[in-house]
Amino acid sequence: MPNIPKLPLEDWINDLVDQLSQFTGFFNAISNFISSIANAFQWFFDLFPIWLFILILLLVTYYLRRGQNKWGLLTLELVGLLFIWNMGYWRDMTQTLTLVLTSCLLVYIVGIPLGIWMAKSKTVKMIVQPILDFMQTMPAFVYLIPAVAFFGIGTVPGVIASVIFAMPPTVRMTDLGIRQVPEELIEAADSYGSTSWQKLFKLQLPIARNTIMSGVTQSLMLALSMVVIASMIGALGLGNKVYFAVGRNNAGAGFTAGLAIVILAIILDRLSHSLQSNQKKK
Repeated sequence: MPNIPKLPLEDWINDLVDQLSQFTGFFNAISNFISSIANAFQWFFDLFPIWLFILILLLVTYYLRRGQNKWGLLTLELVGLLFIWNMGYWRDMTQTLTLVLTSCLLVYIVGIPLGIWMAKSKTVKMIVQPILDFMQTMPAFVYLIPAVAFFGIGTVPGVIASVIFAMPPTVRMTDLGIRQVPEELIEAADSYGSTSWQKLFKLQLPIARNTIMSGVTQSLMLALSMVVIASMIGALGLGNKVYFAVGRNNAGAGFTAGLAIVILAIILDRLSHSLQSNQKKK
């Protein structure tokens, strides 16, 4: 077998990271922007006493689940949140929720317009599609390396890694929803002289809403799945408790913190599905 020289891909990537690391002002601006969003969420969660936070969440659930079987979810929320409070994980839970909601907000701000652009342009779809495949198949741990290189350690790199990991479903489902709008309706809108913006906001997005919401829910769950991984680079929250429990071989602490993550995941999943069901009815 011929002796083929090794492709210096590793050196190329390291050189690229070194070159990008020189743009400290740019990355500091992004870091400050993300930090401001995360701090706003955390400030909002800290604003309420724990009992009032639980009561508000129960009332929101009762409203979202109107016309559906709601008592099971209400019981789960009450028991689960009281368990988290009793275990002393409330602050960690809100920090986890801050990381997830900050990540999802950025995912939706970038992902939905990008999905619309993909649906409108075959060239954009051809370029973005392989990038989404790369983002979805790359091991999540790999995203931590450039995140730490550009943003240091803490919540911000955790948010960045979560955004990269959770964005593909929102982009793909938005693209799919827009493309699935019947052509007859598009032609009817054109015949009435609708502009591109009118067709988008009054026809395509309302019809594609259920499909887009499916992508939104998937991204939410993927962002939540990153909390333990993000704890490896200093992100606070329940994932940090699990990470330290593993390091100390403390099975009890790891299980209780993991159970708190499961409770939070179930609550977020059920609420997002309730919101999606209400959209379908409308």
